[in-house]
Amino acid sequence: QVQLVESGGGLVQPGGSLRLSCAASGGTASSYAMAWFRQAPGKEREFVAAISWSGGSTYYGDSVKGRFTISRDNAKNTVDLQMNSLKLEDTAVYYCAAGAYCTLWYGSYDYWGQGTQVTVSS
Repeated sequence: QVQLVESGGGLVQPGGSLRLSCAASGGTASSYAMAWFRQAPGKEREFVAAISWSGGSTYYGDSVKGRFTISRDNAKNTVDLQMNSLKLEDTAVYYCAAGAYCTLWYGSYDYWGQGTQVTVSS
């Protein structure tokens, strides 16, 4: 069983930056693929970024490519999401997820955090 706890959300102005972090505990967290998803009010959960267990492969949703960077530190069991050039439409609850396979589909992830709110507003 893997427990995930997100942190780093908050309020930021358009064009600003935030860094989200996900701390994993329990099980063999470092052997899982990790991902970030987000969900805005009234919208479906959206894929943001994913990283393989080794960190050797990363994937990004089209809406965040070139602006967001996912990384992981297996020694610390953490996964970070660096978000730059934030836009109003990036406002959402951001969720960290862990699973056996590094995919873009939320259904393939077995473990989820509680989420952290990111609000982009002037």
